[in-house]
Amino acid sequence: MTQARIRVRGQVQGVGFRPFVWTLARRLGLRGRVRNDAEGVLIDAAGAQLPQFVQALRTDLPPLARIDALEVSALDADDLPPEFEIIASTGGAARTRVTPDAATCPACLAEIRDPAARRFGYAFANCTHCGPRFSILQSLPYDRGQTTMAAFVFCAECAGEYGDPSDRRFHAQPIACPACGPRLWFERAGSEMAGDAIALAAQALRAGEILAIKGLGGFHLACDARSERAVALLRARKHRPDKPFALMGQMKMIAQHCHVTAQERARLRDAAAPILLLARRPDAGALAPAVAPGQACLGWMLPYTPLHHLLLDTFGGPLVMTSGNRSGEPQVICNAIARDALAGFADAFVMHDRDIARRLDDSVERVTPFGPMVLRHARGRAPATLRLPPGFDAGPQVLAMGGQMKGAFCLTRGNEALLSHHLGDLDDAQSWSETRRALADYADLFDHIPTMVAVDLHEGFRATQHGRAMGLPVQGVQHHHAHMAACLGDNMWPLDGPRVAAIVLDGLGLGLDGTIWGGELLLGDYAGFDRLAWLAPAPLPGGDAAGRAPWRNALVRLDAAGLGGVADRMFADQPRGMLRQAVAAGLNAPLSSSAGRLFDAVAAMLGLSAIHQSFEGQAAMALEALAGQVPRKQVRPYPMGDGPAIGVGPLFEALVQDLGQGVAHEVIAARFHAGLAQAFADRAAAVVRAGVADAVVLSGGCFQNVVLLGYTMDALHDTRVMVHGATPANDGGLAYGQALVALARHKDRGRG
Repeated sequence: MTQARIRVRGQVQGVGFRPFVWTLARRLGLRGRVRNDAEGVLIDAAGAQLPQFVQALRTDLPPLARIDALEVSALDADDLPPEFEIIASTGGAARTRVTPDAATCPACLAEIRDPAARRFGYAFANCTHCGPRFSILQSLPYDRGQTTMAAFVFCAECAGEYGDPSDRRFHAQPIACPACGPRLWFERAGSEMAGDAIALAAQALRAGEILAIKGLGGFHLACDARSERAVALLRARKHRPDKPFALMGQMKMIAQHCHVTAQERARLRDAAAPILLLARRPDAGALAPAVAPGQACLGWMLPYTPLHHLLLDTFGGPLVMTSGNRSGEPQVICNAIARDALAGFADAFVMHDRDIARRLDDSVERVTPFGPMVLRHARGRAPATLRLPPGFDAGPQVLAMGGQMKGAFCLTRGNEALLSHHLGDLDDAQSWSETRRALADYADLFDHIPTMVAVDLHEGFRATQHGRAMGLPVQGVQHHHAHMAACLGDNMWPLDGPRVAAIVLDGLGLGLDGTIWGGELLLGDYAGFDRLAWLAPAPLPGGDAAGRAPWRNALVRLDAAGLGGVADRMFADQPRGMLRQAVAAGLNAPLSSSAGRLFDAVAAMLGLSAIHQSFEGQAAMALEALAGQVPRKQVRPYPMGDGPAIGVGPLFEALVQDLGQGVAHEVIAARFHAGLAQAFADRAAAVVRAGVADAVVLSGGCFQNVVLLGYTMDALHDTRVMVHGATPANDGGLAYGQALVALARHKDRGRG
């Protein structure tokens, strides 16, 4: 074949793919054309070396490009141009993959640091290998006129680069320079200050001030991470007393404060540039203690825009970089709103005039001995698609609504799923409004028209209510079944694969029996499950209040173990009598098998955030930090009960005995982690050995705890185990699991 039409699908727009095709075709002496369209990239080509051209398309890709499918068909047209050309894009139904935003590439970084370069010191340098993508995209196909860069008209030099196939900015849509592109300024009290914005910002940070800095996906609040006074001031202004702050620093700064393995360095330098949780060095330097009180890990990210690089180069130290928003509300993205919403937090602003099309929080990740783990799926990762496991192709278009606490939805079409970026706690009215906007945005951007909706069983969830009100067929999916399915999908477990034993440990999810589940061993597949074992239920005294006050969980667990006197001594100043009366009467005290609340109970007994948690997971994170101080091989697990309802009375009896004998709190914390892991792992392994299940799945937010994960993997040492990698184990991955369950049930009905 010397003439062909080639359809390329995948992450092929906004990554320099057309210039790559043009250069390759010219080198091989082909004639024809290439263009973007809503399906990806379409190539018509002719020439003797066409087979070599097709092979190179598969193997020699630009850095950010990813090909999902490459389809070659005969071409009968005789109107090909005499040479190879890039022609105008066309629209239509959106089926291409949209590229996530990418961190500054080495070439652009060298350029902004080179006094001889025309973009020296320019905060918006980018090329086909880096820069804004999803955060500026307004509609497909991905061309400058469809982005928030449309308002910036090329100068002659930028136009020359854009049109020069030998330049790395050839057809790079967001490119600009100081003469024609976005500009940066420093602002106080609504007035722009004269002078270099970066120099003024660095000066303000050195003076201990707090800045609101407009970045790629929204505003950050920043301060000197070495200044206890500045960090304490930010905490006071943001009403955030304890939750760890994210940090931004250069690699050498990060290595001064944390252990960084080769795999972690690679993850930090990934184009997604996530916040990465890293183990603190015991000899760590001069970070303010208030940055992450009581934590064994720090969340670091490298600078990922030219603005960030220039600021860190000038400031010369690490920065706190936390989301610019009022507590519980979405991150601010608009200049005018920032001046109002962030005025109470920031002493000054670093502003620019490139609009942000959609807010994107920073992704959060962790590298474990068992592989990398995504904790928050956001900037740099969204909207990358997930390929559905074998057997799921040709299903209906599904919209899965996810959960409540870590909002994210999922769209499916063909053999792909698109998991949205992190949308926050949907209890918050503004977060819910943002979610509704995102639903419309994704549907429009990806031309998605669902024919089925998947929702959580909890009718109080806003996402569930919205899904049920859409007037489409609805699949209600049990919370922990969705967690299991998400992990199966993450590991490409086929639709017709054998059943698995799933250990799902989290805070809460409505069970099939109307109680709150959260410590579960399930046996099942995508289409269904059986509940094999669970933590013996305990009341949640005060309902949601039990999640904010760990002592309440300790009280009911100690009472159930016949150790009420211990609770009386530990929590003498708390309203124990009133709480016990409410529990006895069944008033606002739903039964729950929650593993998260069990963590809270043990943490409270060790004095960790016992009376009040100022953020979700605070007590459990402190417990993990303690337990991580003890080598796993030295730990004797706490005993737990037999039978399907796993009793925790023996655990609390042993724990109280250890406290009485003065056993170190870190040992107690480790014994708890080991005991919980052993109890579930033994049961799951037995199911696999019996031939009833083929593997074990670990899911739910508790498995973001690497200490618990480690003990569980140790206990399952000779069993096949699947863990999360690309999707969060927490509720941020729930929608993906819901979508897979809905598709599996649809296939089952079709076969029936």
